[in-house]
Amino acid sequence: MNRRGVNYDVGAVFSGPGWRVTTRPGFDLGLVRRELEIIRTDLHCNAVKIGGTDIGRLITTAEEALIQGLEVWLSPLLFERSQRQTIANLARAAAAAEPLRQRYPGRLVFSAGTESTLFTRGIVPGSSVVKRFTNPANREAMRAGRHNAPLNDYLARACAAVRPVFRGQLSYASLPFEAVDWSLFDIIGIDHYREARVKDSYAERLQPLLGHAKPVVVTEVGMRTYQGADSSGALGFGVVDNVSLLFNQMPIVGRFVRARLNGDYVRDEAFQAREISEALGILDEAGVDGAFVNLFAEPVMTYSEEPRYDLDMSGMALVKTYASGHGTTYPDMTWEPKQAFQAVAGYYAKDSASTAAGG
Repeated sequence: MNRRGVNYDVGAVFSGPGWRVTTRPGFDLGLVRRELEIIRTDLHCNAVKIGGTDIGRLITTAEEALIQGLEVWLSPLLFERSQRQTIANLARAAAAAEPLRQRYPGRLVFSAGTESTLFTRGIVPGSSVVKRFTNPANREAMRAGRHNAPLNDYLARACAAVRPVFRGQLSYASLPFEAVDWSLFDIIGIDHYREARVKDSYAERLQPLLGHAKPVVVTEVGMRTYQGADSSGALGFGVVDNVSLLFNQMPIVGRFVRARLNGDYVRDEAFQAREISEALGILDEAGVDGAFVNLFAEPVMTYSEEPRYDLDMSGMALVKTYASGHGTTYPDMTWEPKQAFQAVAGYYAKDSASTAAGG
């Protein structure tokens, strides 16, 4: 693969009336710089997909990654807003990214959306992603493909707003059931997880995309860290008790509520590592241009020796974050690499050597 990447979260915000949850409450540039260094040198990535809501964080992190020699995919994430607001936000982020593209030509890709059928209002009915996803009528509409016309209308308007202010390559992180008009984009992107329902046809499902004569990049591939995650049906949204997580992030109240999982699960790092390695091998063999493993770290999904409170089991991170203390492999970090980190590092190092040798 030409692009050997990982997703890096600078803080995505999910909110509704009276509530707000963020995936990275704090932002420390020194920490970001160090994590990007580890991503480049130890995880053996040559690309990073940076996602988050705050444009300032996105641009700051992108600049640091470019300085360190990584290719950057910039992915603004504004959830549960109107299409007009979301497109305006994309245009602001694109305009902010253009000076970086000019300084680092050919190394900055802009992602004009992520799974918009679910995360952008107005393509299918529903006031939240949960309501859109769980509505039986929506599921039937999506099976019939009725979401594709409004999706492509939205994406066309998004590209029309972004193209005049960003002169670099555009992509979009699609869902497998979205029939995107790829003429709008320079690079085809798809979030493609190898869960039980698609294991037998995992590579085959990419063939229509590979026929477009454009680079195909898997913008998300990964696995959660508990036994049976591939067949549990919870790969998309995880197994955290979201109410406890919401209360845990509230000021004052959070001190009395401990976030927990929604049931009993068995931690299995070896399973996560094996599933990701196998998926990368299949994608490589299929001929994709690149892949971004989802994801490097999830600071709010902390590890615990008590299974019910081991939020890291629900996460896809390659490192397990400690609620307090530091790791041993990197004593300056509040996390420790998981077996999946080593698996991805080994695969990318081997793939990099093969590419360099012309294999």
